[in-house]
Amino acid sequence: ASGINFIDTYHRTGLYKIPMPSGLGQEGAGVVDAVGDGVSAFKVGDRVGYCSGPIGAYAEQHVIKADRAVRLPESISYDIAAASMLKGMTARYLLRKTFRVERGNAVVVHAAAGGVGQILVQWGVRLGADVIATVGHEAKAEIVQSLGAQHVLLIGRDDVPKRVREITGGIGAHVVYDGVGKDTFEMSLDCLRPLGMMVIFGNASGAVPPFNPLILSQKGSLFLTRPTLGHYIATRAMLDETAADLFAVIESGAVKIAPPTHYKLADAAQAHRDLEARKTTGSLVLVP
Repeated sequence: ASGINFIDTYHRTGLYKIPMPSGLGQEGAGVVDAVGDGVSAFKVGDRVGYCSGPIGAYAEQHVIKADRAVRLPESISYDIAAASMLKGMTARYLLRKTFRVERGNAVVVHAAAGGVGQILVQWGVRLGADVIATVGHEAKAEIVQSLGAQHVLLIGRDDVPKRVREITGGIGAHVVYDGVGKDTFEMSLDCLRPLGMMVIFGNASGAVPPFNPLILSQKGSLFLTRPTLGHYIATRAMLDETAADLFAVIESGAVKIAPPTHYKLADAAQAHRDLEARKTTGSLVLVP
């Protein structure tokens, strides 16, 4: 199975430049068919997954570097692995490294019914956070409520910053996890308490336009970061630690990965259209 992620649309459109010609996709799971000279960590027949490239996962077979693969627990199927590794590892670094969420923290999660969002909500609740989730449609609100979010706000209906301040006793959130980008940036800043952290980890609505950094001081000496997964799994040790944490919360049941929507490999273009139109919830995978 090959995972579909919003970053794939950035590669396709050229928002993120990649060498051409190129395939798409950097996440997948399957069986090792062959190993190269000097590879001792894996053998033919092993169940493995990967989420950090090289690009080209939209394929029946893919050659990857051994130091980027992780062994899959028997309890985790290929489609669940392909649906959750990149998104789950992203959620893990956001919650445990970029801003280390502790019990009682007020956490805003945008696009909470999406693949990363669903994991952030569940994991945040597990950590004891007060999770304030935002979604774009009523149907998605029901999904997020079922995942345990204590508060669900509807973009376009609710005054999100006002509601966040009401929920937090007028103070604001400790952190905002924003994978939407342009459409939610100013709203997100207004949700934060003084010294709060704004984490932009995606651009689903487009890149945030240039702005004057002085706005951060005016709104409470805020912190702003734009992280990416690659820097948090750069070494073998970091990758193994991140994967182990993710697999542990999945196996424990604390984070449930909804069965992903399956598309045939030949229908990858339609999958991208559906993703960009925000017609999807949860995760999408391609299967040969």
